[in-house]
Amino acid sequence: MPELPEVEVVRRGLVTAVAGRTVSDVQVLHTRPVRRHPGGPEDFAQSLVGRTFAEPKRRGKYLWLPFADGDALLAHLGMSGQFRLDGQEQPLPPHCRVMFGFTDGGPQLRFADQRMFGGLAISPGGADAPAELAHIALDLLDPELDLSVLAARIRTRSSGIKRVLLNQEIVSGIGNIYADESLWLAKLHYDTPADRLSRAKVIELLQAAHQVMTAALAAGGTSFDSLYVNVNGSSGYFERSLNAYGREGLPCLRCGRPMVREPFMNRSSFRCPSCQRSPRRDAVRG
Repeated sequence: MPELPEVEVVRRGLVTAVAGRTVSDVQVLHTRPVRRHPGGPEDFAQSLVGRTFAEPKRRGKYLWLPFADGDALLAHLGMSGQFRLDGQEQPLPPHCRVMFGFTDGGPQLRFADQRMFGGLAISPGGADAPAELAHIALDLLDPELDLSVLAARIRTRSSGIKRVLLNQEIVSGIGNIYADESLWLAKLHYDTPADRLSRAKVIELLQAAHQVMTAALAAGGTSFDSLYVNVNGSSGYFERSLNAYGREGLPCLRCGRPMVREPFMNRSSFRCPSCQRSPRRDAVRG
């Protein structure tokens, strides 16, 4: 699933693609992406005609496209959702599900989704902050985030620190890739109980996560396959800079010991067995 850097890359591409443009027509080519619209696909399409997009916004992994009238188009990319900006004469991208035309006659906005876990929904009054995302916490790139308050909240949790990082109601935007990268930078094992970490160590970890995601954003995000691309169809290249994720058997870039892959929450965690030692049961909170 795209994480914060990938969704932010898409959001930035959408700013120039749709902001200030008025919808002339919408074609729903498959009903599943608009399954949450109570009026069905035809009503979804008609409800958008004549509306003008404002500047797209994001919180963590979640994206929405505000309208000038105060409503918003809420978009979740799921595992493979993509927005593409293509000329009307260009062939449809694979797995195209919804198309938006504009009154200016310019390029269409197309939503493609191979696995169809993503979706689009209208959020009434959601231009500034959709009610559907009220439970999603601020992310590390949000200027309103108070790092000290977040660190204190994290330290109240007894779960392993990676589980806490992945909890979008505590801090949003971090997924499996950037959690592993951040933990490697901070030299922490993923199963270390959060409430046994010192305030300074939690701050260090959050700063590592900020550093990793900022670098990933500069590289256009992480693309392991064609399921994640920008609106112009280009892939990110942060995969080349990964220190932990996907590096099973390769030498740790800090100490040289082979990296290991371990099962974690129906996924995998990658770590250095030397730099990121398993937590001792008698560890004392600092």
